[in-house]
Amino acid sequence: MNLITYFKTLLDKTDIILTDQQIQQLIVYIELLNKWNKTYNLTSVRSPEQMVVRHILDSIIVDKYLTGKRFIDVGTGPGLPGIPLAIVRPNDHFTLLDSLGKRVRFLRQIQHELMLKNIEPIQKGVEQYQPVEKFDGIISRAFASLQDMLSWCQHLPKQNGGQFYALKGILSANEISTFSSNFKINKIISLDVPGLDEQRHLVILGFTSKNLKNKLTKI
Repeated sequence: MNLITYFKTLLDKTDIILTDQQIQQLIVYIELLNKWNKTYNLTSVRSPEQMVVRHILDSIIVDKYLTGKRFIDVGTGPGLPGIPLAIVRPNDHFTLLDSLGKRVRFLRQIQHELMLKNIEPIQKGVEQYQPVEKFDGIISRAFASLQDMLSWCQHLPKQNGGQFYALKGILSANEISTFSSNFKINKIISLDVPGLDEQRHLVILGFTSKNLKNKLTKI
C-alpha cells in the first residue's frame, strides 16, 4: 500500500475532508521530511507510514477546533503542526517559529517546494520574538508545560479573543492546575487519532477577564 492510499484509509476514519491537491502536498511533505531526516535528524520518527500517523493526522486532527485567521506555531521543529495545518487551511496564515537553523532551512525548502504562500518561517527564540501584529491562536505541540507555554508566549496573542492551543499526550492533574491565575482553561478535548493507540488531548486556554482588563488598561 502506497502512502497516499494508506493516508486516505486513515482519513476515512475521521470527519476531515481534503482535496486531492492537499493530500498530495501532505505526502510530499512527508517524503521530504523523511529525506532530510536521514541527514539532519529532524524527527525521531523514522518510518514514513508512522510520520503519516504521528505527524500529519496528529496535527490536522485539531483543525476544526481552531478559531481565527492568524496563528503562530511555537517551537515548530520541522513544521509540526504548522505545515500540515497551513496546507489544510490555505486561507489562514501561519508563522512557524523555531530557534534552530537546520529546522528553519528545512521549513523554507518546504515553503519553496510546496509553494506555500501562507507560512512564514522565522528563526528566533519565543521570548525574543516580538510580532508587530498579534495572533488569533498560539499553537504548541510537545513544546513545553502549560505553565511554561503561557509564561513564554503571553506577549503573542491578541488581547481580545486570542487563545492558546496546546497539543498534548497524557494530561496530569498537576499540569492543568499549576499555572498563573491570569489564564483559564476554556476547553479540554480528547482526540482520537486513527492508527495511534495513545492518548491525545487539545487544551484551549485564554486570558481571564481580570487579566484582560489589566492589559487593556495599560494600552
